[in-house]
Amino acid sequence: MQVRLRILRYDPERDSKPHWEQYTVECEPTAPLLDLLHTVKWQQDGSLTFRRSCAHGVCGSDAMLINGRNRLACKIRVDQLGSRISVAPLPGLKVIKDLVVDMDEFFAKYRSVQPFQVDDGVMPARERRQSPEDRARYDDTTKCILCAACTSSCPSFWAQDTYVGPAAIVNAHRFIFDTRDAGSDERLEILSDADGVWRCRTIFNCTDACPRGINITRAILEVSSAIVERGI
Repeated sequence: MQVRLRILRYDPERDSKPHWEQYTVECEPTAPLLDLLHTVKWQQDGSLTFRRSCAHGVCGSDAMLINGRNRLACKIRVDQLGSRISVAPLPGLKVIKDLVVDMDEFFAKYRSVQPFQVDDGVMPARERRQSPEDRARYDDTTKCILCAACTSSCPSFWAQDTYVGPAAIVNAHRFIFDTRDAGSDERLEILSDADGVWRCRTIFNCTDACPRGINITRAILEVSSAIVERGI
């Protein structure tokens, strides 16, 4: 089939502001959008810039605004989008060039919630065992691939870029509810300030945008409930 592909282009060395450019691409209906972007770059316009790596929905590097919704270009197919497709960089993040956005602040917020296991200082004789039920408590939030699709779809983040954002809260959740971790209260303290969980307005954009199907809104509410229950 023939697809009319509109891409929001911006080169800070040449352009005063972003502008749309249109390309016509022949492809199979089942082709992922990433294949169309490769066709444009390799056959029509080598200056087109975008991130991609694994092409299997694991690395999260090719998240972008596709037909008005944040998605992974490697997972969404042409037959799901139609013959007219628009692609733009993730909203709310500084554009470096074309579809590439600056992720430094996003990862700084991720690091701020201590996304790693904190031990109590007592080394076990064997591995730190955990029941299937305890693992199930936070299993959903282990699936995050840090693509930023959720955070950049959040109106609260657009309005206040100091908000830590859904992705950081999801990764804090993964350890807050891990029975082997000893740093949950410290994480809850971090997330209890004005730029933490209380900026969430339960709009559900983040849950809709997540390519891994994580119930992000529920995770945020569970963290905020833990803050209240523990009196933090």
